[in-house]
Amino acid sequence: METVVSGIRSTGKLHLGNYYGALSNFVKMQNEYNCFFFIADLHSLTTHPTPHGLQGTVRQVIVEYLAAGIDPEKSTIYVQSDVPEVAELYLYMNMNAYLGELERATAFKDKVRSNPDNVNAGLLTYPVLMACDILIHHGTKVPVGKDQEQHLEMTRTFGNRFNRLYNVDYFKEAFAFSYSDKLVKIPGLAGQGKMGKSNGEADCIYLSDSADAIRKKVMRAVSDSGPTEMNQAKPEAIQNLFDLMKVVSTPDTLQHFDELYNKCEIRYGDFKKQLAEDMVLATNDVRLRIEDISNDDAYIAKVAKLGAEKAGESARKTLKEVREIIGIKRFY
Repeated sequence: METVVSGIRSTGKLHLGNYYGALSNFVKMQNEYNCFFFIADLHSLTTHPTPHGLQGTVRQVIVEYLAAGIDPEKSTIYVQSDVPEVAELYLYMNMNAYLGELERATAFKDKVRSNPDNVNAGLLTYPVLMACDILIHHGTKVPVGKDQEQHLEMTRTFGNRFNRLYNVDYFKEAFAFSYSDKLVKIPGLAGQGKMGKSNGEADCIYLSDSADAIRKKVMRAVSDSGPTEMNQAKPEAIQNLFDLMKVVSTPDTLQHFDELYNKCEIRYGDFKKQLAEDMVLATNDVRLRIEDISNDDAYIAKVAKLGAEKAGESARKTLKEVREIIGIKRFY
C-alpha cells in the first residue's frame, strides 16, 4: 500500500477551498492508501504566531479534519511538532540543501517581495522541512496544488541527493497526486483568485461559519452592474461566483442562473441568495460535527495522542536508519 502524506498549516480555520480542494479527497484516500495527515505547526512559525493563537489554531484544524470525515483509525492524524524526528531529519537534510537552489524557489521569492521585513531562515529552508515531512514516512503520493509542485520537485532532489551522497537506494521519489482527474479550485468572494485566508475573512467561507455569517459574506461578494450584451463573457468576479455555484448547487440551479445571465435578465440579489442557501446546506453537516467535536476535549486529546504514537513509530524507524547511513552511531 502506497503512502500519502499531506499537511495543512495551522494558520486559521479551514474554508471551502480546503474542504473541496483537499479534505473531501483525503476522506476517499484513507480507504485505499496508508495516509498521514498532519497539522503543520512548525511551518506556521515563520509568521511568528502567539503561543495562544498557535495552540488554538492547531486544535481547530484537528477538529475540522475529524469533522470532514478523516477517521483516526484509518488515517494517521498528527501534530507536526509531536514528532521531533521531523526536526532532526530537517537538520540533516539542511546540510545537503544549497543556498542558490533555496533562493531560487518561487514561493521564497514571493514571500520576500510581499513581506521584506520578515525574511527569516525558516522561510528560506521551508522546502527542506516540507521534504522531511514527506521523506520521514517514505511518502510517494502527495496531494498538492500547482503552487507547491516546485517544492515537491525539490523533495525529489533532496532525497535523490541523499541517496547519491551515501551510495544507497533509500528515499523514494514522491509525486503530486489527486484522487480525482480534475483538480477543484475554489475561488474567493473578493473578486479574484482562489479562496485563501491571506485575503481576509470576507474572502472565505469557513467550515465553521454560521448560516447567518455565510449569507452576509455571499451577499457582500464582489459583483458588477450586470451583463449588457447577450451571451457575453463573464468577468472574473462573476465567473468566480458561478464556479462556486457549480460546486455547491444542483446542475439545474446553475443552468437556470446561467441562462438568465446570458439573456441579460439576471438579478444578482436573487442569484446570491440562492448561492448562500446552497452553501449553508452544503456545509451544514460538517458545521454541526465541528460544534460537537469542539466540545469534546477528551476525544481531541485521544486523537492527537494516537496520531503522535503512529507517526512517531514510522518516524523513529526512518531516523534510526538515516543515522546509520550517515554514520551517526553511539559509542555506548
